[in-house]
Amino acid sequence: MIAANKLTIDYERKIAVVDFDMIVREGEVVSLIGPNGSGKSTVLKVLSRMMKSRGGTVYLDGRDIHKLPTAEVARKLSILSQNHDTPPDFTVRELVTYGRIPHQKWYETINSEDSSVVEWAIEKTNMQELAERSVNTLSGGERQRAWLALALAQQPKVLLLDEPTTFLDICHQLEVMALIQDLNAELGITVIMVLHDINQAAAFSDRIVVIKDGRLVAEGPPLKVLTSELLRDVYRVEAEIALHPHSGKLYCHALGLCRAHREEAQCVSKCHTKRIEAHIAN
Repeated sequence: MIAANKLTIDYERKIAVVDFDMIVREGEVVSLIGPNGSGKSTVLKVLSRMMKSRGGTVYLDGRDIHKLPTAEVARKLSILSQNHDTPPDFTVRELVTYGRIPHQKWYETINSEDSSVVEWAIEKTNMQELAERSVNTLSGGERQRAWLALALAQQPKVLLLDEPTTFLDICHQLEVMALIQDLNAELGITVIMVLHDINQAAAFSDRIVVIKDGRLVAEGPPLKVLTSELLRDVYRVEAEIALHPHSGKLYCHALGLCRAHREEAQCVSKCHTKRIEAHIAN
C-alpha cells in the first residue's frame, strides 16, 4: 500500500533519518515508536509528501508519490499532525466539509454526494451532537475526533497519525484509539501512526517499527519486537514484558533507568556541579 525505500532525510540542515526502509500492506495498522528526536514524525511527514527526502523513494500503490498528482495523493492519503490550526468560529461540520476538496474540481461547490459523505464522517466519529459547535470550544478529545472526521471525509485508503493521543487524558486516549481500531476493522483503512505509549502500540498495532537515532532498529509483530533487551537498548530503561491477564495483549512495565544510563546521568550531574563550584570559586 505504501512503502519507503532507502530514505535519507535532512531536517534543519542535519541528517535526521538514514537508509530507512518500510513496507506497509493494505489494511495494516503499523505504529512507529522510539525515543524523542529519533525521527518518527519526520518519517511520517515524508511518507505523506509534506517533506521531501534527500534520497530514496516513497511508493503509494506502487508508484513514486512525488510523481502522482496532488489531488490523487489527497484522495488516497490523509495525515493528522500533532498541531491543528482551525479558523476562528469554524463549526465541526464546516471543518469536515474541507475533507471533500480533493474530490472536487476547482470550480465545483459541495454537492449532495459530498454532503452525504460529510454526515457519514460526522456520524462515524460520534460528533453528531457537536456538529454545529465551534471547533475551538471543544475539549481535546472532541477536537481530535473532529479532525479525524475531516480525514474520513477525504475517504482515504491510508491514514497517517502523528501522536494522536498527545495531550489527552486516559479516557480520551482510549476513545481515540478505539475509534482508529474501528475505522481499520470496518473500512479497511491502512493506518500508520507515531505513538509514545508503548502499551498502546502493543495493544492496537499489527506491527511495530522501532526507530532510534534515525535508523530502523526492529520491526514486526508486538510479541516479536517488544523485549526487555530492546527497551534497554532503545529507551535505556529496565522493563518487564508480560501478557496482560485480562486483554491478553503484550504489556510493558518500566522498572527504572538501566544501570548504564544511571551512571551516565550521575557523571553528567557531577560534572555540572564541579563547573558551578569552579565558577563560584572564580
